[in-house]
Amino acid sequence: MASVSDTPSGSPSRFDLPGFNLPLNFMPDGAKFWNLGKQLINSRSLVDGSYKSFTFNITETGLPLITLRELRMLQFMNQITDKPDWYVKVFDHEIVSKWRNEALSSPEYMSEKMVDYCIAELRYKAKVYKDTGLISVFYGGVVKSDSAIPAWLQGELKALVTPLENIPARYLDWHPGSGQKVLDLVHPSLYPLVYGQTRILPSPEVTSLEDCISRCCEGIVLPIPPEEDRFVPGCKERLFSRKFQWLPCDVDISSDDGARITSYINNLHPSENSALYATIEKIIARCIPLWNATLTPLKSIHYKPLRITFDEVVFDPDPGLSDEEGEGPHREEGEGSDVFFNRRFEWIEQVREVVHPEPGEFVPPPGRVGDVDLRRDFGSSGLQIIVKLANIQLTPEDPSYVNEHICASALYYYDSVNITSSYLAFRQRPSTADADYPSINYPQNSLSWLMKVFGCEDRKPAIQYVGKVDTREGRLLTWPNILQHRVEPFGLADPTRPGHRKILALFLVDPNIRIISTANVPCQQKDWWTMKIQRMSVLAKLPFELQDQVFNEVKGFPISLEGTKRQRLKLMEERKRFAFRHERGFKDCYFALCEH
Repeated sequence: MASVSDTPSGSPSRFDLPGFNLPLNFMPDGAKFWNLGKQLINSRSLVDGSYKSFTFNITETGLPLITLRELRMLQFMNQITDKPDWYVKVFDHEIVSKWRNEALSSPEYMSEKMVDYCIAELRYKAKVYKDTGLISVFYGGVVKSDSAIPAWLQGELKALVTPLENIPARYLDWHPGSGQKVLDLVHPSLYPLVYGQTRILPSPEVTSLEDCISRCCEGIVLPIPPEEDRFVPGCKERLFSRKFQWLPCDVDISSDDGARITSYINNLHPSENSALYATIEKIIARCIPLWNATLTPLKSIHYKPLRITFDEVVFDPDPGLSDEEGEGPHREEGEGSDVFFNRRFEWIEQVREVVHPEPGEFVPPPGRVGDVDLRRDFGSSGLQIIVKLANIQLTPEDPSYVNEHICASALYYYDSVNITSSYLAFRQRPSTADADYPSINYPQNSLSWLMKVFGCEDRKPAIQYVGKVDTREGRLLTWPNILQHRVEPFGLADPTRPGHRKILALFLVDPNIRIISTANVPCQQKDWWTMKIQRMSVLAKLPFELQDQVFNEVKGFPISLEGTKRQRLKLMEERKRFAFRHERGFKDCYFALCEH
């Protein structure tokens, strides 16, 4: 297989895919609207050392360093936009006066200028919301909507998922390690692509929803990629798996406002669940405007200016090192100058207060010709989306749930019963250069301002906790992978009754890099194939006992449920190891303020 350097520049054909005709570590040239590694984080840019030999730089993959005051403003606006009819109330002077007083008296400090700015921005957001139904929160492209999915479509999804839930208990697929709290209805870790086992159709053949099962066992066995494909130049970490890959479905978005799934959703039978496919298509179509809004700010680090800028550290009060002013420690008799100055400087750091910056006047952002438009840019090639359906089931015996995992692309919370409020918390890795000289002019050896202004510490990981979003029923939420997220704990509202929350997850594959999908891989499920063969062949005339004996003799491929569950444990273990490296890479960037 060709190496990265051997791969010709330009866009590959839709049949040249990483792991099939292209190396696993292939990266395309000429990305249409975001430069990979600049704003959207990929696996390379998060692992220590990887960006040193590529054009991946922490100042580009990180978001701007944001003041604590601006983070507080963002959290305040997020809270306001969770209120009923906020987009009407924000123009009511009496209600706004109440919000203002609550903000000014809150333990989490807000100045009058901060509140004024927020109210002005909220009034602008209200006009946008009335046109789009979308609300952008925080800085890094988090978008929420309680109206993107109408009630009739929500009810349709609930009804069509029910048959997947109402099956004998022995067939329920409880996620490993969840203590029978997470019920997987559709999960990409079952029947994934397995190098050395999965069969892929030769170019240019593809499957369809109609023939994906009948073509089971067709194609060639996908070879295991060479070991060097797991690396990128200058990086010692293994960034790519030579064992597994989740399989997305292909989605046609060439129409003005629709979406059409053209290859099967892995682990969701296409003919038995055709109505559910149609419903998921409608939801995908309604996700596209949110994804556009999520990805647009990441085109450029300068796309949206900060609300509060900070370029110079000023203290008030600011006692000097000299003890002539009569304040603070004085030089003791016989005390060396170095000892005294160190002692006095420690006191100065404790008593002097940094002058916090204020926002200016809110100015509506100008319309931009270069906004992300997935339909415009990828209408001809389509999208690839990984679909997951999961239920979190809580009982009086197991009343709480905690989970932490890597970022996804879209979550739709379509059903919640007897569950306490739950939130999705976000954190970002900011640019460390934003805190250093000359970006910020600060006194020699002064460090305390970094914590007071930005909530960060010198010689500590460059991480900022952005805020959290309420994940209420009916909400559609999207965000980019430049942010990490964590599901905050939740439990039963009434501890005497069971409860649940049901989630549809849609993971958008980077449209610049087409990967192997279910269009290339006919179904691998032995039970799907068995049902198809039973209906089509003379085996249907045999007693069921004899049919079972025949199909039980089929070994290896297609893959049995027991076989894929064993593979899932290996996949989960591999992903756990990569998640550990991902987390280490996320934390391995430190602030290091220099002397100047």
